Amino acid sequence: MKPFLRVAAFTSLSLILAMPLTAQPVVAPDPFARALAVAAGGEAVADRAIAAFYTARGHAPVWTVAGAEALRADLFAALSRAEAHGLPVARYDAAALANAFRAARTEGDRGRLEYAMTRAFLDFAHDLQGGALQPHDLLSAVKHQPQRLAPEAHLEALARGDVAGWLAALVPQGTAYAQLMRARMDLQAQLAAGGWGATVPGDSLKPGQSGPAVVALRDRLVAMGFMPASATRDYDDSLRRAVQRFQLAHGLEANGIAGASTLRALNVAPEDRMKAIVVALERERWLNTDRGARHIWVNLTDFTAKVVDQGRVTFSTRAVIGKDVPDQQSPEFSDEMELVVINPSWSVPRSITVKEYLPLMQRNPNAAGHLQLVDSRGRVVSRGSVNFGKYSAKTFPFSMRQPPSSGNALGLVKFLFPNEWNIYLHDTPSKSLFDHEVRAYSHGCIRLGDPFDFAYEILAGQVEDPRDYFHKVLNSGNETGVRLDQHIPIHITYFTAFPDAKGRINYRGDIYGRDAAIWQALQAAGVELMPHRS
Repeated sequence: MKPFLRVAAFTSLSLILAMPLTAQPVVAPDPFARALAVAAGGEAVADRAIAAFYTARGHAPVWTVAGAEALRADLFAALSRAEAHGLPVARYDAAALANAFRAARTEGDRGRLEYAMTRAFLDFAHDLQGGALQPHDLLSAVKHQPQRLAPEAHLEALARGDVAGWLAALVPQGTAYAQLMRARMDLQAQLAAGGWGATVPGDSLKPGQSGPAVVALRDRLVAMGFMPASATRDYDDSLRRAVQRFQLAHGLEANGIAGASTLRALNVAPEDRMKAIVVALERERWLNTDRGARHIWVNLTDFTAKVVDQGRVTFSTRAVIGKDVPDQQSPEFSDEMELVVINPSWSVPRSITVKEYLPLMQRNPNAAGHLQLVDSRGRVVSRGSVNFGKYSAKTFPFSMRQPPSSGNALGLVKFLFPNEWNIYLHDTPSKSLFDHEVRAYSHGCIRLGDPFDFAYEILAGQVEDPRDYFHKVLNSGNETGVRLDQHIPIHITYFTAFPDAKGRINYRGDIYGRDAAIWQALQAAGVELMPHRS
């Protein structure tokens, strides 16, 4: 029996505590206060808050008095949904709390139960609002700082008796979170009924083919909801369109051919897709804050940058992200875009200067001739005056810079949101990279496939004709910074599962392996894929 089904067992107070209780909170007897103080005597922030909370109210109980039945029911009802949120059910242990109510006989039992109920409430509120994990402790590349209220704020709501409404308001309010929860529930039902059936054999299937492999492809797509039930054994037009729908939902070239990458995505186990959904729910909680009525959304796994206005995508472009090597992966963080630089120069990062260009110039002083050598006073230095061989990566005293040009590594425009990781969005002369399905080639910054159109979108509302304004500045050839009158929030994220505009869950590859690490941590915390049954 699920823990929340036991709630009915203690709606009658006489069945919960075998002791006389008053209808109004009173100053608790010493055994109660002592047991409560011992239970709340830990060093955790939550424990200190609990101790102060009960001290301030003279140790008057909240959960274990007559008239608290509705309050208890509200908490147990909320905890019964922890699994649906992808949270660690055992952390709040509603079943143990229910058993404790049945077993309580003494004032000491009652004090320990007060603490346990309050601690479960605080832990659940904490995790529901900002996630069960600390992202920056888990992965150094995840810089997001979840927004979590202090325990005192939750305890104030408890004192008001506002458990249900308070917890409901902590849940991420965007439609994506609710859609992910629904997808998790639907996928659980499919798994309980046998999943998506057999995997699809072979390396490639094309329109016009027929046979058992095509039947397996058809059945898999039917089970996944990409086409209605069909008896066809042929790779006909309806199957081709279903393959295209699948490809679009998985970030693949929508050519209707079930090639190697499409079959790999098709044959991913539903359990693995469930893990992606659970991790996405945790990521949504990490980003549970006001993202801005107008904001920029970069999803690294999707290789896209989008402008979102009032919840609707108004512009989207392909993106190239950092390589999958430890020091070049693009980080995840939120910031505000402040500046558009047209005709930018490129100040080569120190790491690239000493790791890549210094060895080249030690072999040939004229290597990388498109880059200027600049001293500490900002003066351009002649290559012929420098003995590169006498310097190491630590002692090299020069920086390197590429002047504005169409061949500049940053292209003709960059978009700045100053941050300690020196990450920004920019143009690039390497246009062919945008034709690849997997686009992880940069040193960490985000390259845009349509940077001019992106600039028009960013400058719209600030200048009367953003296209004309942009090209007038561009044609001047001068490096020009255009400050944005209103900063635009930007969120660099990493979602391998997310809903599209129609609510269908899209999936992407775990390009950096971050989701695998998060899932392992969630699993270690007690998160389960399927509902726990007892």
